[in-house]
Amino acid sequence: MVAAFRQGCKPVARVFAFLSLLWLAACGPALQTGTTGGLSLGAARSVQVALLVPGGSGEGSDAFLAQNFENAARMAIADLNGARIDLRVYNTATDAAQAAVVARMAVDDGAQIILGPLFAEAANAVGVAVANSNVNVLAFSNNSSIAGGNVFILGQTFDDTARRLVQYANGQGIERFMIAYGQDIGGEMGRDAIAAAVRQTGSQVVAAEAYPLSQAGIFAATRQLVSTAQASDAQAIFTTAGANADLPIIATGLPEAGLDATQTRLIGLTRWDAVPQLLALPGVQGGLFAMPDQGPATLFQDRYAATYGSQPHPLAGLAYDGIAAVGALIATGDGALTRAALTSPQGFRGTSGVFRLLPNGQNERGLAVATIQQNQVIILEQAPRNFGAAGF
Repeated sequence: MVAAFRQGCKPVARVFAFLSLLWLAACGPALQTGTTGGLSLGAARSVQVALLVPGGSGEGSDAFLAQNFENAARMAIADLNGARIDLRVYNTATDAAQAAVVARMAVDDGAQIILGPLFAEAANAVGVAVANSNVNVLAFSNNSSIAGGNVFILGQTFDDTARRLVQYANGQGIERFMIAYGQDIGGEMGRDAIAAAVRQTGSQVVAAEAYPLSQAGIFAATRQLVSTAQASDAQAIFTTAGANADLPIIATGLPEAGLDATQTRLIGLTRWDAVPQLLALPGVQGGLFAMPDQGPATLFQDRYAATYGSQPHPLAGLAYDGIAAVGALIATGDGALTRAALTSPQGFRGTSGVFRLLPNGQNERGLAVATIQQNQVIILEQAPRNFGAAGF
């Protein structure tokens, strides 16, 4: 992806990074082309891991993220039993070309697997740069368009969230879905993920409506959204709206426009619990959204705060997860870093519950399904603790 697009999406990243996390999916939808099986380590008990972080850009937020990734990775290393990891940290700033250069440098230094980088186009560039070196990349992005070949993404994807929610909704008798999405790249990617999940279950997308991402534009569109939902006999409106962006307007405007939540349920692709003030809005009452297993998530946050004196960035746990996966594979003493080992069906345990890497480079995570009742988050179905449970 060209540098001009990176500059164009960077302001979006600054606005949405901490809460909706949509920015990783919206930026840099490039295609990664390399393929690799990865390194076989045999009985090796030590692995050199290159951690690529967004430090060196001159932006305080990037430096904060870089330090959080390193902190979480070192915390994971301290938790390993028997596996030894030689962690070497490389700054990529936010530049894809620099990321590719430091990735090649890391491989020359002896890196056997790469953890990071963050931004999608940088992860894509790194994957291409090291594909011929037989080195796999566990990127922090959630952009499914760069997944594949030697690039695996660790970030929570729209595809995974949509699948979980559609499966649950089907179990509640909901089979006719309308999609409401913002007119930007993130909205379009979310729309496609929802549509794919609906098709996979044999259900129907009965309508899809876009709206402009402005306060006036969203309010003006809510009447049309309700009209379309009623005309198409939709049982649910599945929205891509983000908690700190368009969701507050959607959740206010739809009831005012006449949406009957008992007839047409609102489903959200993003975390509704990210902004506490949202819980009081009428449109989200009785709706559905997905969230990670809060037990391990809270444990990680508490341990990080106790170790480093501050709460972790919401993305910090991805670095811990990457190290935990590598450590678990080293402990087997059998083909630790190969594609087959990385995509083991039983998966791994991470900071937000179980997860596994898929052969297409994407991931699947154990997610709970939640609703909001009387301004409180209520878990309707717990996150599965293994990949033989409901939802998988």
